[in-house]
Amino acid sequence: MARNSSDTKERLLDSFETLLDEHGAAGATLDAVAAKAGVSKGGLLYHFGSKAELVKGSLERLGRLVVEDVEEMKAAGDRLHSYYLETSAEVGTPLDRSLIAAGRLAQENEEAKTALRKTREAWFDVLNEHLGDPHLAMTVQLIGDGMYFNQNFGLSQDDALAHVKNVLARLGL
Repeated sequence: MARNSSDTKERLLDSFETLLDEHGAAGATLDAVAAKAGVSKGGLLYHFGSKAELVKGSLERLGRLVVEDVEEMKAAGDRLHSYYLETSAEVGTPLDRSLIAAGRLAQENEEAKTALRKTREAWFDVLNEHLGDPHLAMTVQLIGDGMYFNQNFGLSQDDALAHVKNVLARLGL
């Protein structure tokens, strides 16, 4: 029975992103990606003809995940800003893994920097539209950044989100 080509591409991207997280761009070689995904190097090259194409595929995946996240934010209605903050501290999700991979790539790749900038702009735009105040939208985004940073480096406090929600409630949010 033939394997689904789309599943193989996703598995290759998963492996690439995992290797980026664990070993950086230098450790995410084509050979390492193929081995981690359990495919031949030829199989990898069939889907992604070069490391540059893997990078492009990973950044395109990030873009798709951000579009989905923005739609979920909008679906939260009046809770949009709360949704953003609650999900800012999530780790291990596909979006989190793609963000980490893009962050590792951004150390030496302009396309990755651009993708991360577009990600932040998409989140800011939806927060700003919801809150109607660019300064407040930026403040909420920066709080989310801090929560994400703390969670990813094991510095998170269990009650951090409760503190943030308390302050936002005082502001009428």
